[in-house]
Amino acid sequence: METICIFAGASVGNRKIYAETAKDLATSIIDHDYKIVFGGGSVGLMGILADAALDAGGHITGIITEQLNGIEVGHKGLSELVIVETMHDRKKEMAQRSDAVVCLPGGVGTWEEFLESLTWNQLGLQSKPIILLNLDDYYTLLSQFVEHSVAEGFLPRSTANELIFVNSIAEAIEQLQQYVPKDKANWFKRLQE
Repeated sequence: METICIFAGASVGNRKIYAETAKDLATSIIDHDYKIVFGGGSVGLMGILADAALDAGGHITGIITEQLNGIEVGHKGLSELVIVETMHDRKKEMAQRSDAVVCLPGGVGTWEEFLESLTWNQLGLQSKPIILLNLDDYYTLLSQFVEHSVAEGFLPRSTANELIFVNSIAEAIEQLQQYVPKDKANWFKRLQE
């Protein structure tokens, strides 16, 4: 595992822990000799994450659309900034450049990104850990909804188990280090598990 994709909000949120954790996560990932790929933004938790990774001497690549870069939210000091045409291209490029996903709190864009990544795991298109930092219970209701969806027969247990909820950066790093990729073949059989 070499590169971690970080999904994070373009806002800072209402609690100090979100910004503090974005800084600490970037530093910890760099300290563990991983590279980072993210959405390329200079604002919100994305900007805080990028600044901290650069301050720690790490390699961080941003992937941003022409539209977002055009309104000057693209981070100007990254190791590499890749400008793509569409949001679909953006997610595809982040997926191709990463070995794992770690999610800070965020809104609909962040949700959509990690849920699509989970879908790709389910379909056998990739096998990556998808780790959600559940800071101050930010993702607790989602965790409960995941269990509800399993109980209602819409989400396979095997897929639910691939959405990893953790409460600290230390737990996230441990999950990255211990992750064993799943067999991507025969995805339909795994849906029955």
